[in-house]
Amino acid sequence: MSITITAFDRSPDGGRGLARDTRVRWALEEAGQVYGVRLVSWSGMKEADHLALHPFGQIPTYEEGELVLFETGAIVLHIAERHAGLLPADASGRARAITWMFAALNTVEPPILELATARLLEGDRPWAAQRMPLVLDRVRERLGQLSRRLGDDDWLDGAFSAGDLMMVSVLLRLRIPGLLDEYPKLAAYVARGEARPAYQRAFAAQLAVNKPLAD
Repeated sequence: MSITITAFDRSPDGGRGLARDTRVRWALEEAGQVYGVRLVSWSGMKEADHLALHPFGQIPTYEEGELVLFETGAIVLHIAERHAGLLPADASGRARAITWMFAALNTVEPPILELATARLLEGDRPWAAQRMPLVLDRVRERLGQLSRRLGDDDWLDGAFSAGDLMMVSVLLRLRIPGLLDEYPKLAAYVARGEARPAYQRAFAAQLAVNKPLAD
């Protein structure tokens, strides 16, 4: 059965790999799976056809035969469980990799998204100057904890896994604020993820959709 995912027709990040379809593209590339992409506009995400796939009107979605999934964690986990390359063969290793997937989405990403909201949507509020240090402290606390856990290892738990894929995808959001530079081990960890051929293919595919139109 063929696989189809949805993605922005023009991503708000301009193709820098921050849109969540990049995570799904990366997982499919790591698993060696061929897939198609259906591009969706901002208005199209709120139309009935798309809402039938994603009740919250977001991207990406994943279709494979009669199976329809949304939420990147669920999609990547499905890919990892169906195809080799993203989860260890032993049960305990698989459980630990899945734990890191959940940690990326539920523990590390929320304060990072809070920072993005504070910077982009709340920066002009009268209380922004007082709130920003608190938000930054929460992000730095998580980064410090993660950096200590990673230590000098290449990946979070042995070989590269879906846990690393999700964690690197989350940490990429911190490149613009420059916070990754404060944690050299995490910066090197993210760079290793970006250097993987599967990530390079996923990034190139997302960027190709968002290249400026010729005059």
